[in-house]
Amino acid sequence: MIPLEEALAAFPVAQSYRPGDSSALNAEIIGLIRSGAKTVSCEAWSVFDDGLESFPEVGRVDIVLNWDGTAACATETVKVDKVRFCDVTAEMVPPQGEFKDLEHWRAGYESYLTRTGRFHQNAPMMVETFRLVRDFGDHKDV
Repeated sequence: MIPLEEALAAFPVAQSYRPGDSSALNAEIIGLIRSGAKTVSCEAWSVFDDGLESFPEVGRVDIVLNWDGTAACATETVKVDKVRFCDVTAEMVPPQGEFKDLEHWRAGYESYLTRTGRFHQNAPMMVETFRLVRDFGDHKDV
């Protein structure tokens, strides 16, 4: 791990984000990204409309943060799709890494979106496909 400022110096146009809404989930997601098991992420589209996070841009490298705010790794956005919650398919779940099937994904995201006040069946979801470009834990490009 390195300080965020050092990571941003390596990727000057990068935005930073902290995945998960707990330290345990954050650590799990970062582990899945590092292992290559997670190459897709979802978030409620309204988070970006409300200006709470920077919208992913294809080709941009972003910094993934540990729970303590240090830089864990850098990912490059490959693709961004808009899919309603109710239209997420079983094929879309495995690349997210942390879910065993569509039912598990729906339960997990319904719980998360309910906690954040953003759940409804037709909620538009931002679905980002990304690739790992640098792991700051071992300071290597991937």
